[in-house]
Amino acid sequence: MTDVSLKTRLTDAIKDAMRAQDKPRLMTLRLALSDIKRVEIDERIEVDDARFVLILDKMIKQRRDSLRQFTDAGRKDLADVEAAEIVVLQAFMPTPLSEAEIRKLIEQAILDSGAQGMPDMGKAMNLLRPLVQGRADMALVSRLLKASLSS
Repeated sequence: MTDVSLKTRLTDAIKDAMRAQDKPRLMTLRLALSDIKRVEIDERIEVDDARFVLILDKMIKQRRDSLRQFTDAGRKDLADVEAAEIVVLQAFMPTPLSEAEIRKLIEQAILDSGAQGMPDMGKAMNLLRPLVQGRADMALVSRLLKASLSS
């Protein structure tokens, strides 16, 4: 990956979308930048790449939830908009981990934390979270961790 921050990549993508007059993409990118700036103002911080990924991960989760609701309600038009926004946002996310990679990280987290069973799940999860955030579905990670600690 280059040394260019994700926030810089986002602002460059906004400019590109403006030049291409790609209004749906532009709207999604502007919403993302708005969320980033809101966090920066509220918390009086400069958002780094790790926090950027967390914010986008939350936005993607919200859109997946909306997509599911719109699909269930038979609103294909709105579901298509949400699906398109997910694609735009995912372009800024790190490469997703495979299930095998997640299992390997879980094994290492269990060893590093000394977790013996379910009561120690939090210890292992605290080590895992920064490694998988934005790169894996946390529900899947939790489920695989529980299975590993139960056996």
